[in-house]
Amino acid sequence: MSILEADDVLYSILALVIIENALEIYIAYRQVKVYRNALTVPTELQAHMSSETFHKARKYGLDGENFGIFKAVVMDVLLLCLELYIGLIALLWQMSVDVVERLQWDSSNEIIVSLVFVLISNVLSTFKSLPFKIYKIFVLEEKHGFNKQTAGFFAWDQVKGFLVTQIVMLPITAAIIFIVQRGGDNFFIWLWVFAGVISLVLLTLYPIFIAPLFDKYTPLEEGPLRQSIENLAASLKFPLTKLYVVEGSKRSSHSNAYFYGLWNSKRIVLFDTLLLNKGKPDDSELTDDEKGKGCTDEEVLAVLGHELGHWKLGHVTKNIIIMEVHLFLMFLVFGYLFKYAPFYEALGFPPGTRPILVGLLIIFTYVMAPYNAIINFAMTILSRRFEYQADEFAHKLGFEQQLCRALIKLNLDNLGFPIYDWLYSTWNHSHPTLLQRLARLKQLGQSQKKVQ
Repeated sequence: MSILEADDVLYSILALVIIENALEIYIAYRQVKVYRNALTVPTELQAHMSSETFHKARKYGLDGENFGIFKAVVMDVLLLCLELYIGLIALLWQMSVDVVERLQWDSSNEIIVSLVFVLISNVLSTFKSLPFKIYKIFVLEEKHGFNKQTAGFFAWDQVKGFLVTQIVMLPITAAIIFIVQRGGDNFFIWLWVFAGVISLVLLTLYPIFIAPLFDKYTPLEEGPLRQSIENLAASLKFPLTKLYVVEGSKRSSHSNAYFYGLWNSKRIVLFDTLLLNKGKPDDSELTDDEKGKGCTDEEVLAVLGHELGHWKLGHVTKNIIIMEVHLFLMFLVFGYLFKYAPFYEALGFPPGTRPILVGLLIIFTYVMAPYNAIINFAMTILSRRFEYQADEFAHKLGFEQQLCRALIKLNLDNLGFPIYDWLYSTWNHSHPTLLQRLARLKQLGQSQKKVQ
């Protein structure tokens, strides 16, 4: 293969990176203009959102979007393009070979070299992203009252996160390379089966064994809320086996709720910040800023009615099926293209050197970039459709008013800004906006009254 072909591949990759990020930055800038120009509380929220809260949310959103644009320019355009141009990946691979040889291991064993490569790459990636993480948490989130982490908590969190990532990634990396080497011409089928199994295993094991390493999970105390949740789950035949509260307030004051588990063993997790006054009967130990935040028991139940709607309507299963089809197509393309020499030469590798892991990175990240963008956009649209369906499910359970109040409270507590540029929202939001969801719930309520 000629050098010209490798150069063509390199410049094509650089062009894709620049075009993709330019589009993202342009869309983000459209929302920045909205933050700057939208100065009045929407009519639908004037009874709930004060002008002071509205402007706090506007400034929080503006700061966050400006930070996102800055990070994209520095990390995803300037730094990434520089790394690709100088052949950093090839340099790291050669460094990995050198380390393996110094340790007197077998440098001809691609699995061993790949594991060292992953470790070195992850160390570099961690240090690259660290300043941005520190700024976001200790400057941006701190400024707007959301950060609850101390420096020590953050540092230990990063160490644990790094170690857990390596424990999970290294065996998976070794298995991927082994399958490609030993799987024959149709190795991509075995790779797909392996990836599917690993995905399901991680979905099951992460909340049980990994998540508790980072946050404290305790069973929800006996009381009216627990009884109401158990009754709701039973009425829907949801196989609830555990009900937890996670102490997310040590990390952030943002709130959430979710369920996990496969087949007949489901667990529901509530963030303590979702509960009114963090679920504490006595608010004397709360700060003034924390008092009165969170949802009432009825509103929490409405939020769970929405979440259980995702389960009852099969959204989780549908997403898993889509993910598996997507993975199969990705591995199929990888199986046909990963031996193409100019891909590797474009990133600085000498002729004849074609590491499997690097091929996977090139195909999945760059060659498939246009396809990935289309799929992500399609999944965003589908996700919004699912959210509307889950809202309608909660409405049919009789939670329309409670869900509306919960959505408004969560938006206020999290300083969510209610106004968005249409293109920004269409491209980025996996959930409809607050105003869209309220309008839809109101429409459902009016339709029900007409029928009655």
